[in-house]
Amino acid sequence: MAATGTTASGESAFYVTTPIYYVNDAPHLGHAYTTVAGDVLTRWHRQRGEKVWYLTGTDEHGQKIMRTAEANGVSPQEWCDKLVEDAWKPLWEHLQIANDDFIRTTEPRHTDRVQEFVQDLYDKGEIYKGGYEGPYCVGCEEYKSPGDLLEGDLCPIHKRPVEWLKEENYFFRLSAYGPRLLEFYERNPDFVQPASARNEVVQFVKQGLQDLSISRSTFDWGVPIPWDPKHVIYVWIDALLNYATAVGYGSDQAKFDATWPANVHLVGKDILRFHAIIWPAMLMANGLPLPGRVFANGWLMVGGEKMSKSNLTGISPRDLTSHFGVDAYRYYFLRAIPFGQDGSFSWEDFSARYTSELANDFGNLASRVAAMIGKYFDGVLPEATDAGPAEQAIADGLAAAAAQADTMIGDNLDFAGGIGAIFDFVKQVNGYLSDQAPWKVAKDDSPEGQARLATILYTAAESLRAIAVLLHPIMPATSAKLWASLGAEPHLGALADQRVADVATWGKLPAGAQVVKGEILFPRLENA
Repeated sequence: MAATGTTASGESAFYVTTPIYYVNDAPHLGHAYTTVAGDVLTRWHRQRGEKVWYLTGTDEHGQKIMRTAEANGVSPQEWCDKLVEDAWKPLWEHLQIANDDFIRTTEPRHTDRVQEFVQDLYDKGEIYKGGYEGPYCVGCEEYKSPGDLLEGDLCPIHKRPVEWLKEENYFFRLSAYGPRLLEFYERNPDFVQPASARNEVVQFVKQGLQDLSISRSTFDWGVPIPWDPKHVIYVWIDALLNYATAVGYGSDQAKFDATWPANVHLVGKDILRFHAIIWPAMLMANGLPLPGRVFANGWLMVGGEKMSKSNLTGISPRDLTSHFGVDAYRYYFLRAIPFGQDGSFSWEDFSARYTSELANDFGNLASRVAAMIGKYFDGVLPEATDAGPAEQAIADGLAAAAAQADTMIGDNLDFAGGIGAIFDFVKQVNGYLSDQAPWKVAKDDSPEGQARLATILYTAAESLRAIAVLLHPIMPATSAKLWASLGAEPHLGALADQRVADVATWGKLPAGAQVVKGEILFPRLENA
């Protein structure tokens, strides 16, 4: 089955996935971190005018889910249904995640296709029957090699004792794909990112791959092996296939051809090997195109004494959004932590960035520009007739910021760098206002003085127009408020329809637009 990754008209689809998350518990900060990053990336590409498909979802099979459900006195399906509908989907809606699809691995559109995929591999001789005995981490749903374990036979990820598991399994001939994978990595050096993740994957494959156990027979919560229903398909084989089944693999060829392969798989670094080694080998075995990139973000670590719970899984994103707001939440994690690196969260750092960057630099700029246009021009945006070098510097600064942000966010997934470029421009506009001092110029009621005042305030408002567009993928609600306060929509259309390529075109906001001082974008924090 071939895939072209283009629509019928030849337009490429930009396809981004998050991991599908285990529903053994409610979502925490780490889950939200990756999902917000994917949302910002896909919103950015939509603002490039591209066709975009953004997928997230839940991984609902495996021993870990089964045991969690048993401990709570319900069936695995009942447990999954409750968590998905009461916790996962509502949180993504709360965080303004604009995903195009939400896949659950218990859905027939997925399970039927998984069986077909595995049957194909079996028919091709890629799967054989054997036995396995070794240490197994239920939390990772993965056999471990003895060299991976910490002292005391602890899983290095979960820091809990592994179990010794012995069972009859079916195996995928993963070992045969080592040379092909290394050749692929060599030809596609950006396939695994960041560079540290790529190095880890390449070194692991160079050490030699072992065949992969792809079935389990000691429990039954999973997708049955089609030719031997006493076995269920290993949860990671099942889970990885969601990226293909969700876009029509085996069921909707036209959709599959228009979407596959994925451009970017966003993953946590703890599941990197599954996505960068096992997944491409599976696709190679079945003759399917490989994804463009696997990008591994780091781990979030928690600091700060004001949080009442000391570990990451104990902190709900809603604990933060209720205090800082949703847009500030979306902004903070991508601004404060370079994507692909481990990062530390603290309440104090969040509060400091909220106050200095969002409230003071950005929010105060929007507020005082609207207030001055209201005071000096009755809320009607004046025409700029006295532009000079200072205004040209602002236009140049915008062009540079937009270009940097587009490359960093849209191409490199450098969210911190891209947001930083936008906020450097925010600071430049603040500096421009301080230098030009329109409150002083306003005292000159001569025609020349009023022309100068009009030019200064037009320049500031036009800068805010561009800032609203650039920040829309990161802070959609706040940007929409700013867009409305500038009176932009009647003249320029909806904010979501603005294009990154046009954002630096100077003079788009027309004189005569009705500017109003709306609600404060970032109110002062209570009990900060």
